[in-house]
Parts: sequence; structure tokens; C-alpha cells
Amino acid sequence: MTEPAKPPAPDDARGTDVTLRWMSLLALVQLGVIMASNASTQILLPSHVERIDALHKEASLALVFAAGSIVTAVANPLAGALSDRTRTRFGRRRPWVVAGSLLAAASLGFLGSQHSIAGLVLGWSLAQLAFTLVLATAVAAVPDQVPVHQRGRASALAGVAVLIGPLIGGAVVTFAVKDLLAGYLAMGALLLLVALPFPLRYGEPELPPPGPRKPIWSGLWVNPKRHPDFAWAWLSRFLVNLALSMGIGYLLYYLRDSLHYERLFPGSTNQEGVLVMVTVFSLSSVLPGLAAGWWSDRSGRTRVVVFTGGAVMALAALTLAFGDSWPAALVAAALLGAGTGVFVSVDQAMVTRLLPADADRGKDLGVVSLATSLGFVLGPVVAAPLVTSPGGYPLMFGVAALAALTGAVLVWRIRGVR
Repeated sequence: MTEPAKPPAPDDARGTDVTLRWMSLLALVQLGVIMASNASTQILLPSHVERIDALHKEASLALVFAAGSIVTAVANPLAGALSDRTRTRFGRRRPWVVAGSLLAAASLGFLGSQHSIAGLVLGWSLAQLAFTLVLATAVAAVPDQVPVHQRGRASALAGVAVLIGPLIGGAVVTFAVKDLLAGYLAMGALLLLVALPFPLRYGEPELPPPGPRKPIWSGLWVNPKRHPDFAWAWLSRFLVNLALSMGIGYLLYYLRDSLHYERLFPGSTNQEGVLVMVTVFSLSSVLPGLAAGWWSDRSGRTRVVVFTGGAVMALAALTLAFGDSWPAALVAAALLGAGTGVFVSVDQAMVTRLLPADADRGKDLGVVSLATSLGFVLGPVVAAPLVTSPGGYPLMFGVAALAALTGAVLVWRIRGVR
């Protein structure tokens, strides 16, 4: 039974508080998407591509991810804009979250049955479209209903969910299933299990009838000259997520081709090595992420937290650039987890205070989410020529460190928040 919708909360500290359960179920929506997406990008797709085209696996994997990035670039702001204009008795965000979750599960099942790179390109493009529909519309619930003084906590819970999602997905596809198809199907089923309770349980605020609207495509651009804080926040997020994606997109191949994990630990598999690093990453992110969100709400300061998170992520990449060993990899995973936990937990709360217009929250958050998705999907594409160059993995991790540090520094150009 859906709970009655609450009146919309004003965008200040006097708004009606949301419950911990509300924030937790919203966080589970994001956990489900990131779990399925990361399990695919870190383990399933690299293994799938290698099975189909082992000789050119880096280039083929980059092609699959590039196709997904194009879909994401179009779908993120468009999905948000469509949800802004949606008027149904079920609300404007909920129908998109439900539809996107169902499409994601179907797309993952389709992916598992493919035997060509072209099939993977199509399947991953559909999956990216579905993931985008869910995330771009679900995150708009925060500025819709969460007062400012609670957004740090809501963002922290979502951040922790996003960071433990890869651990859950990695464990399932590494230990609980026996083949690629079963892995894809398991991710689709788990996504539905954790993503659907929020839109099926909670209603949305009542909205006034929509006024005159310009064509939907006319509002997809946010002018950086008119909204410089929004532009700096977008660029900062893009660069940090680009660095994160470069660090994990080729993790399976890094353990196999650079560290020779199976030679270091006879009887273990490279997939198990990925899971060990993801476990360290995820566990290292929880406490720093929750603490950062709590402190941000208490102090009202966000920029220093976001900068610290990005800087620690850069340090993690430098650790791998200069230390090509298993102990260095574990240290880097811990640093990356802590830095990502801090960055993710507060960056989202900061961005919700920089949106250009209340009427276009979904669209504007879709534009912001594009920075995350595009950075995450383009990371392996950027990394591919670096990995295969004479500089190899040290060069790739060095470039990732530069991207993360640049993204962190750009936060100080934002003037609209402390």
C-alpha cells in the first residue's frame, strides 16, 4: 500500500523532515542500479568480451562502453526533463523508476545471451538507457522532498549504498553463479528486488498543473555563464568520476596482465582478486562517507569535504602508478574507498543547492547525473590507449590521479555554498 504523499518541502531548513526509512529505500534504488552496473563493467562484460574477442579485448571493451556513453549522454537530461513534465496519479518520478527497473532487468537478460561484440553493444546500450531512467528520476526526489538540513544525511546514505553495491554485485557474480548468463540474470533480479520498494511504497507531493512549456529539447542546456557554480560542480564531478572509472574499468585486466594475480596466489582466480579489492574499497568507504555527511549537515560546509574526497582519490591512483604490487593495490583500494565515500556522500547534497530552477529539478539533476555517468562510462574508453601504450598501467593511473586532483581543486571555484 502506497503511503499518502506529503506536501512538498520548501527548499530550506523549515521543510517537513523525511524519515530514515524513506531515505534508506531511496538509497536502495541507487544501490540496485550501481550493483548491476558495476558487476557488469568490472567482471561480466570484461569476461564476456574476452570470451568473444580475446585478441582485441581492450579495444572491444572500449567500443562497448563508448556506445553506452553515447546513450547515457542523451538519456540523462532527457529522462529528467520528461519526469519534470510527467503528470499521472502515480506521480511524476515513480513511473519512470519502475519502468526503468523493468527495462534494466530485461536488458541484462538480453546481454547474457549474446555471442558477438555487436550484440554486446546493443545490449549494453539498452542497459545504460534503463539505468539512466532510474537514476536520473530517483535522485530528483531529494530536492523535491528533502529539506536542506537533511540532505547531507540523505546523500551520505545514498553514497554508502552506491559504494557497497559493487561489493554485493561482485560477490554474487563471482561466487553465487556459475556462468555469465546466470550472472546477468542474477543482477537483473536483485535490481528489481531492491529498487522497486521505494516507488511502490511512497507517494509524491501534489503538484500544480503545468504551465506553458517550451519544447523539451530547448531546456536541456544549462548556460555556464548564467550558472557558473552549477557548471563548476558539473565539471568537478565529471573529472572525479572519470578518474574513478579509469581506476576500476580495467581492474580485471590489471590483475591478470600486470600483477599476475593467479601466479601470486595459485588456486585463486582473477575475478576473486577483483572481489577482494572491491571488498576493501567498499568497507573503507562506509564510515568516512557517513561521517562526512553528518559533519556537512552539522557545519554547513561542503566544499572542504568534497575537495578532501577528491584529493584522497588522487592519492589512491598515485599509489598504483608508483607501486605495481599486490600490497600497493590493497592500500590504493582502501584510499580510493575512503576518498570516494567522502566525495560521494556530500557532492550530491551540494549540487541540490545549486540547481538553476525548481521547476526543472529533474532535468537539471539529469544534467548533473550525466557528469557521473559520462565520466564513469568514458573512463575505460580514455584508459584503453593509455594501457596499451608503452606507459601502460602506470601512465593510466597517473592520468587518473591528475583528473581526480583537478576535479577536487575546481570545487573551490563554487561560490554559492560554503
